[in-house]
Amino acid sequence: MFARIPAHATWRRALLILTATSTALAALALPAAASAGDQSAHHADPDRTITLQGDNAFPESVAADRHYVYTASIGDGTVYRGRPGARTLTPFLPGGQDGRTQATGVKLTGNRLLVAGAFTGRFYVYTTAGKLVSAYTVPDTGERTLVNDAAVTPDGDVYITDSLRAVVYRIPAAEVHGPATGAHRDLQVAYHLPDYVAGQSNGNGIVAGPDGKSLIIGYWYSGALYRLTLATGHLSKIDAPALTSADGIARRGHTLYVARSVNNEVDTVRLSADGTRATPVSVRTFPGADTTTGVAVDRGRLLVTNSQMDTYLYGDPLTSPVFTLESLPLR
Repeated sequence: MFARIPAHATWRRALLILTATSTALAALALPAAASAGDQSAHHADPDRTITLQGDNAFPESVAADRHYVYTASIGDGTVYRGRPGARTLTPFLPGGQDGRTQATGVKLTGNRLLVAGAFTGRFYVYTTAGKLVSAYTVPDTGERTLVNDAAVTPDGDVYITDSLRAVVYRIPAAEVHGPATGAHRDLQVAYHLPDYVAGQSNGNGIVAGPDGKSLIIGYWYSGALYRLTLATGHLSKIDAPALTSADGIARRGHTLYVARSVNNEVDTVRLSADGTRATPVSVRTFPGADTTTGVAVDRGRLLVTNSQMDTYLYGDPLTSPVFTLESLPLR
């Protein structure tokens, strides 16, 4: 008990430092009534609200396949799952198991579940049956770390953002789909990123580009989108309006769905054929949206996390004792 109290306080102080500037965006935290032109408010359908069976859930990210929907807790690292269409997600991997005390991005690739370990500097690969394939740790450089989100390219390689280090890590497909031995490995830096602002959350959401040969990376602090060409490492800023507080990103074809956590909304943007430009399509929110940090496309719908992350960061009383995901129409 006594060992956990100072550790929790340490993480919370780190989170507070990261988000100190978000108070300047407080006016954007809960969007007012949607404007007729570019914003559409979707009335929450109670049949489409998914609850989490846990009192410390704080769901930061979400992923889905034809078998299960997954989310995970930044509060204690618990991974939750449930069948598609289920009204409740239940604990699947308990918090603390394998040293997983925090969790941010979750992704799926084949029969593998990927879990980012946030400020712990860890990253986990599990089988979808729950067996640990391998656990990774960031290089010990003395820098702070926030292992935040992951993307899978068509060749099966996994790329991971670190919001406090200007790098992208890579795990080769052979390791991801190797035997489930629970091996411990170091994360390897694949690329270096520009325009990092010290002390801020920078590179965050990440997805494979529609060409299968690039990555698209969103920056939380600046709201910029970048395109990274895998073969050369060339990285260029996408011509697009700034999407400040851009968090999780999902892609379907040339369409990106960007969860904007401080704004409590999901922005839809359309990539040009060459991936150099992104045009805004729509902005949506819903009653009860509560720090929308994660988004996934699931069978013609959007799954969005109500993470209550702002409550977690500042230690305030919970907005709601029930943690939820929202399922919205894709269009």
